[in-house]
Amino acid sequence: MKSLTIPRQLSAALRPTAASPSPTAGQERITTLLQRHGALAVLVAVVLVSSFVFPSFGTLDNARNIAVQASFIAVVALGMTLVIITGGIDLSVGSVFALGGVLAAWASQYGLWAALLLPLAVCGAIGALNGLLIARAGMAPFIVTLATLLGARGLLLALTHEGATTYLVPRGSAFAELGQGTVGGFGYPVLIALALFAAGGAVLQRTSFGQSLFAVGGSADAATLMGLPVARTRVLVYLLSGLLAGFAGALNAARLSSGVTIIGVGMELDAIAAVVIGGTLLIGGAGSVSGTLWGVLLLAVIQNLINQIGSLNSSYQSVVSGGFLIVVVVAQRYLARARRT
Repeated sequence: MKSLTIPRQLSAALRPTAASPSPTAGQERITTLLQRHGALAVLVAVVLVSSFVFPSFGTLDNARNIAVQASFIAVVALGMTLVIITGGIDLSVGSVFALGGVLAAWASQYGLWAALLLPLAVCGAIGALNGLLIARAGMAPFIVTLATLLGARGLLLALTHEGATTYLVPRGSAFAELGQGTVGGFGYPVLIALALFAAGGAVLQRTSFGQSLFAVGGSADAATLMGLPVARTRVLVYLLSGLLAGFAGALNAARLSSGVTIIGVGMELDAIAAVVIGGTLLIGGAGSVSGTLWGVLLLAVIQNLINQIGSLNSSYQSVVSGGFLIVVVVAQRYLARARRT
Protein backbone atom coordinates (compact mmCIF):
# COMPACT_ATOMS: atom_id res chain seq x y z
CA MET A 1 0.00 0.00 0.00
CA LYS A 2 1.23 3.40 -0.93
CA SER A 3 1.99 5.49 2.11
CA LEU A 4 0.51 8.94 2.55
CA THR A 5 3.15 11.66 2.33
CA ILE A 6 2.53 14.84 4.31
CA PRO A 7 4.15 17.98 2.87
CA ARG A 8 6.91 19.41 5.03
CA GLN A 9 5.09 22.71 5.64
CA LEU A 10 1.89 20.93 6.71
CA SER A 11 3.84 18.54 8.89
CA ALA A 12 5.45 21.47 10.63
CA ALA A 13 2.08 23.10 11.15
CA LEU A 14 0.65 19.92 12.70
CA ARG A 15 3.67 19.36 14.93
CA PRO A 16 2.93 20.08 18.61
CA THR A 17 4.31 23.40 19.68
CA ALA A 18 4.91 24.97 23.03
CA ALA A 19 1.68 25.93 24.78
CA SER A 20 0.67 29.59 24.66
CA PRO A 21 1.24 31.34 27.93
CA SER A 22 -1.94 31.36 30.00
CA PRO A 23 -3.10 34.69 31.43
CA THR A 24 -1.67 35.54 34.82
CA ALA A 25 -3.86 35.99 37.87
CA GLY A 26 -3.38 39.76 37.59
CA GLN A 27 -4.48 39.83 33.96
CA GLU A 28 -7.48 37.65 34.79
CA ARG A 29 -8.43 40.00 37.64
CA ILE A 30 -8.17 43.08 35.40
CA THR A 31 -10.31 41.59 32.62
CA THR A 32 -12.93 40.52 35.17
CA LEU A 33 -13.04 43.99 36.72
CA LEU A 34 -13.36 45.64 33.31
CA GLN A 35 -16.19 43.33 32.33
CA ARG A 36 -18.12 43.71 35.60
CA HIS A 37 -17.46 47.35 36.45
CA GLY A 38 -16.57 48.99 33.13
CA ALA A 39 -20.01 50.60 32.89
CA LEU A 40 -19.65 52.01 36.43
CA ALA A 41 -16.27 53.53 35.59
CA VAL A 42 -17.67 55.19 32.45
CA LEU A 43 -20.72 56.38 34.40
CA VAL A 44 -18.57 58.01 37.08
CA ALA A 45 -16.38 59.69 34.44
CA VAL A 46 -19.40 61.01 32.51
CA VAL A 47 -21.04 62.34 35.68
CA LEU A 48 -17.85 64.09 36.88
CA VAL A 49 -17.18 65.76 33.52
CA SER A 50 -20.83 66.73 33.01
CA SER A 51 -21.04 68.29 36.47
CA PHE A 52 -18.26 70.71 35.49
CA VAL A 53 -19.60 71.44 32.01
CA PHE A 54 -23.29 71.81 32.93
CA PRO A 55 -23.86 73.47 36.33
CA SER A 56 -27.49 72.35 36.44
CA PHE A 57 -26.53 68.70 35.86
CA GLY A 58 -24.96 68.14 39.27
CA THR A 59 -27.92 69.37 41.31
CA LEU A 60 -29.84 67.07 43.66
CA ASP A 61 -33.11 67.78 41.88
CA ASN A 62 -31.61 66.65 38.59
CA ALA A 63 -30.26 63.49 40.22
CA ARG A 64 -33.73 62.73 41.56
CA ASN A 65 -35.22 63.30 38.12
CA ILE A 66 -32.71 60.95 36.48
CA ALA A 67 -33.34 58.30 39.14
CA VAL A 68 -37.11 58.39 38.67
CA GLN A 69 -36.87 58.29 34.88
CA ALA A 70 -34.50 55.33 35.07
CA SER A 71 -36.43 53.33 37.66
CA PHE A 72 -39.05 51.88 35.25
CA ILE A 73 -36.61 50.68 32.59
CA ALA A 74 -34.41 49.38 35.43
CA VAL A 75 -37.15 47.02 36.65
CA VAL A 76 -37.67 45.76 33.09
CA ALA A 77 -33.92 45.36 32.55
CA LEU A 78 -33.62 43.33 35.78
CA GLY A 79 -35.83 40.63 34.29
CA MET A 80 -34.01 40.88 30.98
CA THR A 81 -30.70 40.28 32.80
CA LEU A 82 -31.90 36.96 34.17
CA VAL A 83 -33.17 35.90 30.74
CA ILE A 84 -29.94 36.81 28.94
CA ILE A 85 -27.78 35.05 31.55
CA THR A 86 -29.59 31.83 30.58
CA GLY A 87 -28.72 32.51 26.94
CA GLY A 88 -32.22 33.71 25.96
CA ILE A 89 -33.83 36.97 24.90
CA ASP A 90 -37.22 38.54 25.64
CA LEU A 91 -38.52 40.93 22.99
CA SER A 92 -42.01 41.13 24.48
CA VAL A 93 -41.20 43.29 27.53
CA GLY A 94 -42.00 46.64 25.87
CA SER A 95 -45.52 45.59 24.92
CA VAL A 96 -46.01 43.81 28.25
CA PHE A 97 -44.90 47.01 30.03
CA ALA A 98 -47.54 49.07 28.19
CA LEU A 99 -50.22 46.40 28.70
CA GLY A 100 -49.46 46.24 32.43
CA GLY A 101 -49.92 50.01 32.70
CA VAL A 102 -53.32 49.98 30.98
CA LEU A 103 -54.57 47.04 33.05
CA ALA A 104 -53.39 48.68 36.27
CA ALA A 105 -55.03 52.01 35.41
CA TRP A 106 -58.33 50.28 34.61
CA ALA A 107 -58.25 48.14 37.76
CA SER A 108 -57.24 51.05 40.02
CA GLN A 109 -60.93 51.96 40.37
CA TYR A 110 -61.27 48.78 42.47
CA GLY A 111 -58.38 49.57 44.80
CA LEU A 112 -54.64 49.19 45.21
CA TRP A 113 -54.46 45.40 45.22
CA ALA A 114 -56.62 45.04 42.13
CA ALA A 115 -54.40 47.55 40.32
CA LEU A 116 -51.33 45.47 41.17
CA LEU A 117 -52.63 41.92 40.93
CA LEU A 118 -54.41 42.18 37.57
CA PRO A 119 -51.33 43.26 35.55
CA LEU A 120 -49.15 40.80 37.44
CA ALA A 121 -51.54 37.94 36.61
CA VAL A 122 -51.86 38.79 32.90
CA CYS A 123 -48.22 39.74 32.32
CA GLY A 124 -47.01 36.79 34.36
CA ALA A 125 -49.14 34.50 32.17
CA ILE A 126 -47.53 35.99 29.04
CA GLY A 127 -44.09 35.41 30.54
CA ALA A 128 -44.99 31.83 31.48
CA LEU A 129 -46.27 31.22 27.95
CA ASN A 130 -42.94 32.45 26.59
CA GLY A 131 -41.07 30.11 28.90
CA LEU A 132 -43.22 27.05 28.13
CA LEU A 133 -42.94 27.50 24.36
CA ILE A 134 -39.18 28.00 24.58
CA ALA A 135 -38.31 25.40 27.21
CA ARG A 136 -40.91 22.69 26.55
CA ALA A 137 -41.65 23.08 22.83
CA GLY A 138 -38.04 23.93 21.92
CA MET A 139 -38.97 27.06 19.96
CA ALA A 140 -36.50 29.88 19.40
CA PRO A 141 -36.74 32.70 22.01
CA PHE A 142 -36.55 35.34 19.28
CA ILE A 143 -39.61 33.97 17.45
CA VAL A 144 -41.68 33.24 20.57
CA THR A 145 -41.15 36.60 22.24
CA LEU A 146 -41.63 38.45 18.95
CA ALA A 147 -45.03 36.75 18.65
CA THR A 148 -46.02 37.71 22.21
CA LEU A 149 -44.76 41.26 21.57
CA LEU A 150 -47.32 41.52 18.78
CA GLY A 151 -50.00 39.71 20.79
CA ALA A 152 -49.62 41.91 23.87
CA ARG A 153 -49.67 45.07 21.75
CA GLY A 154 -52.79 43.84 19.96
CA LEU A 155 -54.52 43.05 23.27
CA LEU A 156 -53.58 46.51 24.51
CA LEU A 157 -55.16 48.17 21.47
CA ALA A 158 -58.29 46.04 21.80
CA LEU A 159 -58.73 47.02 25.46
CA THR A 160 -58.35 50.70 24.65
CA HIS A 161 -60.41 50.67 21.42
CA GLU A 162 -57.38 51.37 19.22
CA GLY A 163 -56.05 53.85 21.76
CA ALA A 164 -59.21 55.97 21.79
CA THR A 165 -59.95 55.16 25.45
CA THR A 166 -57.61 56.27 28.23
CA TYR A 167 -58.13 54.81 31.70
CA LEU A 168 -57.40 57.25 34.52
CA VAL A 169 -56.16 56.45 38.02
CA PRO A 170 -58.42 58.00 40.73
CA ARG A 171 -56.82 61.03 42.34
CA GLY A 172 -55.60 60.56 45.88
CA SER A 173 -55.85 56.76 45.69
CA ALA A 174 -53.29 54.53 47.36
CA PHE A 175 -52.23 53.30 43.91
CA ALA A 176 -51.50 56.83 42.72
CA GLU A 177 -49.49 57.43 45.90
CA LEU A 178 -47.37 54.36 45.05
CA GLY A 179 -46.11 56.09 41.92
CA GLN A 180 -46.03 59.68 43.13
CA GLY A 181 -45.04 59.47 46.80
CA THR A 182 -41.52 60.30 47.94
CA VAL A 183 -39.11 59.45 50.75
CA GLY A 184 -36.24 61.88 51.27
CA GLY A 185 -37.09 63.51 47.97
CA PHE A 186 -36.74 60.25 46.03
CA GLY A 187 -39.88 58.74 44.53
CA TYR A 188 -41.22 55.38 45.62
CA PRO A 189 -40.44 53.87 42.16
CA VAL A 190 -36.73 54.55 42.79
CA LEU A 191 -36.78 52.84 46.17
CA ILE A 192 -38.80 49.91 44.82
CA ALA A 193 -36.36 49.47 41.91
CA LEU A 194 -33.39 49.46 44.31
CA ALA A 195 -35.11 46.90 46.55
CA LEU A 196 -35.83 44.66 43.56
CA PHE A 197 -32.20 44.91 42.41
CA ALA A 198 -30.98 44.01 45.90
CA ALA A 199 -33.29 40.99 45.92
CA GLY A 200 -32.27 40.05 42.37
CA GLY A 201 -28.58 40.24 43.27
CA ALA A 202 -29.11 38.05 46.33
CA VAL A 203 -31.05 35.46 44.31
CA LEU A 204 -28.45 35.44 41.56
CA GLN A 205 -25.40 35.13 43.80
CA ARG A 206 -26.67 33.41 46.94
CA THR A 207 -29.15 30.77 45.81
CA SER A 208 -28.99 27.52 43.88
CA PHE A 209 -31.57 28.93 41.45
CA GLY A 210 -29.22 31.79 40.62
CA GLN A 211 -26.32 29.41 40.05
CA SER A 212 -28.59 27.34 37.81
CA LEU A 213 -29.09 30.37 35.57
CA PHE A 214 -25.32 30.65 34.99
CA ALA A 215 -25.03 26.90 34.41
CA VAL A 216 -27.88 26.85 31.88
CA GLY A 217 -26.48 29.88 30.07
CA GLY A 218 -22.96 28.42 30.05
CA SER A 219 -24.00 25.04 28.61
CA ALA A 220 -27.53 23.64 28.72
CA ASP A 221 -26.26 20.16 27.87
CA ALA A 222 -23.74 20.22 30.72
CA ALA A 223 -26.41 21.55 33.07
CA THR A 224 -28.69 18.67 32.09
CA LEU A 225 -25.91 16.15 32.76
CA MET A 226 -25.43 17.77 36.17
CA GLY A 227 -29.07 17.04 36.94
CA LEU A 228 -30.22 20.66 36.90
CA PRO A 229 -33.85 21.38 35.92
CA VAL A 230 -33.02 23.26 32.70
CA ALA A 231 -36.57 23.51 31.34
CA ARG A 232 -38.04 24.62 34.67
CA THR A 233 -35.29 27.22 35.09
CA ARG A 234 -36.03 28.72 31.67
CA VAL A 235 -39.77 28.84 32.33
CA LEU A 236 -39.15 30.63 35.63
CA VAL A 237 -36.86 33.32 34.18
CA TYR A 238 -39.37 34.19 31.44
CA LEU A 239 -42.13 34.22 34.05
CA LEU A 240 -40.06 36.62 36.18
CA SER A 241 -39.35 38.79 33.14
CA GLY A 242 -43.07 39.09 32.37
CA LEU A 243 -43.91 39.84 36.02
CA LEU A 244 -41.27 42.56 36.30
CA ALA A 245 -42.28 44.19 32.99
CA GLY A 246 -45.94 44.21 34.04
CA PHE A 247 -45.07 45.57 37.49
CA ALA A 248 -42.94 48.34 35.95
CA GLY A 249 -45.86 49.26 33.69
CA ALA A 250 -48.18 49.42 36.70
CA LEU A 251 -45.73 51.70 38.54
CA ASN A 252 -45.51 53.94 35.49
CA ALA A 253 -49.31 54.15 35.28
CA ALA A 254 -49.44 55.12 38.96
CA ARG A 255 -46.92 57.90 38.35
CA LEU A 256 -48.68 59.20 35.22
CA SER A 257 -52.17 58.64 36.72
CA SER A 258 -53.24 56.95 33.48
CA GLY A 259 -52.66 53.98 31.23
CA VAL A 260 -50.78 55.32 28.23
CA THR A 261 -51.01 53.16 25.12
CA ILE A 262 -48.13 54.57 23.07
CA ILE A 263 -45.33 53.88 25.56
CA GLY A 264 -43.03 50.87 25.61
CA VAL A 265 -42.29 50.87 21.88
CA GLY A 266 -38.63 49.88 21.52
CA MET A 267 -38.25 49.49 25.28
CA GLU A 268 -37.02 45.92 24.85
CA LEU A 269 -34.04 47.23 22.86
CA ASP A 270 -33.21 49.79 25.55
CA ALA A 271 -33.35 47.05 28.19
CA ILE A 272 -31.09 44.76 26.15
CA ALA A 273 -28.64 47.63 25.57
CA ALA A 274 -28.50 48.42 29.30
CA VAL A 275 -27.92 44.75 30.17
CA VAL A 276 -25.12 44.32 27.63
CA ILE A 277 -23.48 47.65 28.50
CA GLY A 278 -23.55 46.44 32.11
CA GLY A 279 -21.31 43.51 31.22
CA THR A 280 -23.76 40.64 30.78
CA LEU A 281 -22.76 38.44 27.84
CA LEU A 282 -25.37 38.07 25.09
CA ILE A 283 -24.32 34.42 24.68
CA GLY A 284 -25.26 33.77 28.32
CA GLY A 285 -23.40 32.27 31.25
CA ALA A 286 -22.06 35.54 32.74
CA GLY A 287 -23.50 38.76 34.05
CA SER A 288 -24.67 40.67 37.10
CA VAL A 289 -27.62 42.79 38.15
CA SER A 290 -25.33 45.52 39.51
CA GLY A 291 -23.79 45.92 36.05
CA THR A 292 -27.27 46.26 34.59
CA LEU A 293 -28.06 49.01 37.10
CA TRP A 294 -24.97 50.96 35.98
CA GLY A 295 -25.93 50.41 32.36
CA VAL A 296 -29.44 51.77 32.96
CA LEU A 297 -28.10 54.82 34.80
CA LEU A 298 -25.53 55.47 32.08
CA LEU A 299 -28.22 55.54 29.39
CA ALA A 300 -30.42 57.75 31.59
CA VAL A 301 -27.54 60.19 32.16
CA ILE A 302 -26.90 60.36 28.41
CA GLN A 303 -30.56 61.15 27.83
CA ASN A 304 -30.41 63.88 30.47
CA LEU A 305 -27.25 65.36 28.96
CA ILE A 306 -28.87 65.51 25.53
CA ASN A 307 -31.78 67.38 27.12
CA GLN A 308 -29.29 69.73 28.82
CA ILE A 309 -27.58 70.52 25.51
CA GLY A 310 -30.93 71.58 24.09
CA SER A 311 -29.81 71.83 20.48
CA LEU A 312 -29.96 68.02 20.14
CA ASN A 313 -33.24 66.14 19.99
CA SER A 314 -33.95 62.87 21.77
CA SER A 315 -33.13 60.84 18.66
CA TYR A 316 -29.45 61.38 19.41
CA GLN A 317 -29.84 59.26 22.52
CA SER A 318 -30.33 56.22 20.29
CA VAL A 319 -27.22 57.18 18.32
CA VAL A 320 -25.11 57.48 21.48
CA SER A 321 -26.61 54.33 23.01
CA GLY A 322 -25.89 52.39 19.84
CA GLY A 323 -22.32 53.67 19.86
CA PHE A 324 -21.86 52.58 23.47
CA LEU A 325 -23.33 49.18 22.65
CA ILE A 326 -20.91 48.60 19.77
CA VAL A 327 -17.94 49.62 21.92
CA VAL A 328 -19.02 47.32 24.75
CA VAL A 329 -19.61 44.31 22.48
CA VAL A 330 -16.21 44.80 20.84
CA ALA A 331 -14.62 45.15 24.30
CA GLN A 332 -16.34 41.96 25.47
CA ARG A 333 -14.95 40.03 22.50
CA TYR A 334 -11.48 41.42 23.18
CA LEU A 335 -11.65 40.52 26.87
CA ALA A 336 -12.95 37.01 26.10
CA ARG A 337 -10.09 36.52 23.64
CA ALA A 338 -7.58 37.82 26.18
CA ARG A 339 -8.80 35.24 28.68
CA ARG A 340 -8.35 32.37 26.25
CA THR A 341 -4.77 33.31 25.29
